[in-house]
Amino acid sequence: MQKVNEIEEREHVRGPADAALTLVEYGDFQCPYCARAHLALVELGEQFAPRGGIRLVFRHLPLSELHPLAEAAAEAAEAAASQDRFWDMHDALYENQDQMMDEQDLATLAQDLELDTERFRGDMQARRQRARVQADLERARQDGASRTPSIFINGVLHRGDSDRASLERALVEALERR
Repeated sequence: MQKVNEIEEREHVRGPADAALTLVEYGDFQCPYCARAHLALVELGEQFAPRGGIRLVFRHLPLSELHPLAEAAAEAAEAAASQDRFWDMHDALYENQDQMMDEQDLATLAQDLELDTERFRGDMQARRQRARVQADLERARQDGASRTPSIFINGVLHRGDSDRASLERALVEALERR
């Protein structure tokens, strides 16, 4: 069984490979707590850069029973990834979360990001990215991630809130444990 902090080549990683802090986030693009964590982590990434930096690994955990567009949004992020634009779509989904009502809104985001929209729509219609999202769901179960966001900091599950202050405290503590 893999450890949560074992990063595979196919994964979505932002930040330096030699960062002092590795965060593995299981997220849902419709989860308001994930959107809050996203904003906090953007700020904290800049703040912690002088202290060794943060490497963020994102894995999908769409909670479809709570968020009806969650799985489609995850597949949209993967469709963007097939065009080497995962992080652009990731950020756009969180930053426009309150405007995401249906799959047409996902296509509009793809257009706004200047993706190949015909390819994007084809990927979405054929659900070409479903297997990738399902693989992340299975990995979440293996890693013990059941809610969103589930954030592991250097392999340890963060049990606090997803707000900036809680995440900052956890990151400082993780640096002190190193």
